[in-house]
Amino acid sequence: MQLTQFTDLSLRLLIYLARLPEPGMATISEIAEYYQISRNHLVKVANSLANQGFIMTTRGKGGGIQLARPAYTIGVGEVVRLTELNMNLVECFDATTNQCRLTRNCFLKATLYEAQRAFMAVLDKYTLADAARFGFNVDLSMLSGDTPPSSA
Repeated sequence: MQLTQFTDLSLRLLIYLARLPEPGMATISEIAEYYQISRNHLVKVANSLANQGFIMTTRGKGGGIQLARPAYTIGVGEVVRLTELNMNLVECFDATTNQCRLTRNCFLKATLYEAQRAFMAVLDKYTLADAARFGFNVDLSMLSGDTPPSSA
């Protein structure tokens, strides 16, 4: 399964905030610069995350964004489910748009559905706190030469 860029950016933004020392406030520009990504894309991501209750926004001088609740209470699977617009691996997963002629006699559908459930079950085992602390057992900063965010 491939996650959309929107979901990827959502997770990166949330993990960035989770790695900050209290109070964990950062600006969109700061995060965009850190990840070398479009500020405009991050604004859309931040708006969505705020609407879904993952982050709080503070306007004005000294403002920015921060997690709306503790990182250990935000599941990675939860974020993926709320940011992915279409979790269907194959056409037949959506009964309203399915046009596949093989659906009635397809044994692959059950296998793919089980694989998708297993994928999400793994994501459900982890929180943003886990991702921020352990990087899912891979320190990606070592691979790219990045350093973790610091309070500014």
